[in-house]
Amino acid sequence: MNPFLSVPARPQEELLLELVSAVAGKRVLCNTAGRGQFALAAATEAQQVYCHFLDLYHLQQCRITAGEIPTNLNLLCEADFSAGPFDLAALSFSKQGDGELVRDLLQQGHERLEVGGRMAVSTDNPTDSFLHDELRKLFAKVTRRPGSGGVLYLATKTGSLRKLKNFACEFPFRDGARLVHLRTRPGVFSHRQLDGGARALMNEMQIQPGMRVLDLGCGSGAVAVAAALRAENVNVAAADSNPRALEATAWSASKNEVQNLTTILDCDGTKLPDDTYDLVLANAPYFANFRIAEHFARTAVRTLIVGGTALFVTKTPGWYTERLPKWFSHVEPRPGKNYTIVVAKK
Repeated sequence: MNPFLSVPARPQEELLLELVSAVAGKRVLCNTAGRGQFALAAATEAQQVYCHFLDLYHLQQCRITAGEIPTNLNLLCEADFSAGPFDLAALSFSKQGDGELVRDLLQQGHERLEVGGRMAVSTDNPTDSFLHDELRKLFAKVTRRPGSGGVLYLATKTGSLRKLKNFACEFPFRDGARLVHLRTRPGVFSHRQLDGGARALMNEMQIQPGMRVLDLGCGSGAVAVAAALRAENVNVAAADSNPRALEATAWSASKNEVQNLTTILDCDGTKLPDDTYDLVLANAPYFANFRIAEHFARTAVRTLIVGGTALFVTKTPGWYTERLPKWFSHVEPRPGKNYTIVVAKK
C-alpha cells in the first residue's frame, strides 16, 4: 500500500474515498482535510487530479507522507482552483471551518465544473445543514448521504450561475497621515479588517531609510506595506505560507504604489536568506501550541544581521520572555493595552 494511504483519513475525507471507483478516466478537482488521501486514491483511476492547498505547510506534509507522487496528481498551493474544466469537484470541509471561505470554494468548484459534471462535498458534522443550504443555492438538486462520521452531498451542474459573488473586500486604514489600502479574501488572516496585532506592530516599529525589513506571516500585507511607505529606499520581504495572503500583499503594494516589496511563499524559512535584515516583524498565529512562534523566532535570529531587531506581537508574552533569550542577546517585553510587543536584539 502507498504510505500516503496508511495515514488514517479524517471522517470527511473518508466519505469522499467512497467515490474513487467512479472517477476512472475523469478530470478531478479536490482539496483535502488531511494528507491528500482522496487525491492519491483518485489518481489511481482518474485521468488527472488537481489537489489544492491554501497552506504550503500542509502541501509539504502531504509530499513527505506520500513519498512518490503519481505523474497525474498535481499538488498545488495557489490562491484559486485551477481553471479546469473538471468532471468532478470533491471538496471536504471541517465543522470548525470559515463559512465565507467555504462559500467561496463551493462557488469556485461549481464554476470549474463542466456542465454535467458532479460535485461531491463532505463534512465531519453529522448534523450539518449549512453546507446543504449553500449547495442548494448553486445546484437544482442536492442528494444528502448521512454517515456516522459526517455527511456527503452529491450534485450535478446543469448550467452556469447567473451571477458570481465577489468575496473580496477592499478597505483603507490610516498609518499616521497616510491612508493605506488593503484587499483581502476569505482565508486571509483578519479578512475585512485590520488586525489589532498588526496595528500594535506598526505603532512600535521604527523604520529608517534604506532598511531591509522582513515581515514573517504577512497576512493581508498591512504591516509590510506600511513599513515600505514609512521611509525612503526601504526594502521589504513579505513571507507567508498562504498564497492568498501573498496575493493580498501584492495587491496592496501595487495599489499603494510600493515598488520595493517582494512576496515569498514559505513555510519553513528555507527561502529566506541568512544575515540579511535589519528588522524582522512577526505576528505568529496562536494555534499549534507555539510551534509557529518558535519557527518565527528561529527564522528571525537566523535572517537578522548582527545588531538587528525582531518585534514579536503577542497576547501571551510569557513564552517569548522565557524562550527568546536562548537565541537573542537582549529581550524586552513592552506591554500595551491589548497586546505586548516583545523586542529582541541579535
